[in-house]
Amino acid sequence: MRSLEINAPMDLRLVEKEVTFPGAGQVRIAVEYGGICGSDLGYWKKGISGTAVMKRPFVLGHEISGRIEELGEGVTGLAVGQGVTVHPARTQGELPERLVGRENLHPHLTYFGSAAQDPHTDGAFSESITVDADQVVILPEGLSTRRAVLAEPLAVAMHAVHRAGDVAGKHVLVSGCGPVGLLVVLAARAASAARITAVDLAETARERALALDADVATDTTDGMDEQITVAFEASGAPASLDGILRNISRASTVVQVGNLPPTPVSVALGPIVSKEIDYRGTYRFVTEIEDAVALLASSDVAEQVISDEFPLDDATAAFEAAAGRGSSKVVLTF
Repeated sequence: MRSLEINAPMDLRLVEKEVTFPGAGQVRIAVEYGGICGSDLGYWKKGISGTAVMKRPFVLGHEISGRIEELGEGVTGLAVGQGVTVHPARTQGELPERLVGRENLHPHLTYFGSAAQDPHTDGAFSESITVDADQVVILPEGLSTRRAVLAEPLAVAMHAVHRAGDVAGKHVLVSGCGPVGLLVVLAARAASAARITAVDLAETARERALALDADVATDTTDGMDEQITVAFEASGAPASLDGILRNISRASTVVQVGNLPPTPVSVALGPIVSKEIDYRGTYRFVTEIEDAVALLASSDVAEQVISDEFPLDDATAAFEAAAGRGSSKVVLTF
């Protein structure tokens, strides 16, 4: 079977790998769609994603959807042909008591397509993958595998909204309207945010935010509405964070969604003290992927986050499109 491997920065390769057949308690999935994530782009551009540094080649990808192709011994509740997506995380050992409910912070966690651990964890950009049955999330009837490829990044967005606390009835801001930022708009609206302001330098990104039900889309945080009390920084750009901290109201909450560079950055942090701003990180998700699948099943507007499709043979062109201006979520078709 063909798999998409990152060999070195700017060096993607389609390689042949043996099909892995399911053992007891496992499932083999024929992959149909794979979404290119910012972490995939980071490895492709520079061999780095956040604090994870690539040391050797590995298969990319953790946003996938497809259909069950084969069941291993003892698997119940699943059937060949079912549409599914996959929770990409696995943990080993007990979770420290202080982290109960926050399995995404498990000290021994692996994630598809990640260089955070050594050896690296191969991802899911393959024509088929074999996973543990408890990683499989069944798609409700009527939810296409195309739209379901957004389940993992939407789960990330929903976890970010949970990290902000109760946003019901509040005016929130989302700065950075790439794919995850757009899905934060969707997640915040689903969590009953009363008003959503989106910020992005690109006009096309602002237009997409409005299509996903943002109330206002602008290109700057200057002149921010003083009623905004929750902000999501989804671009990973220090200048965006700086603008939020300078302009947001006192006693607000700021959630850092975008990956900031692993090196020192220039941001004026004084407002965190003088305004008593709660600045919070958010990392992947816990169980929100099941809620994400349910939201995708009820919201066809989410599909507008997908801007481009490329066949696996054109993977390099797909990554170039995902890294360029004007695109949103770029997906590979298998």
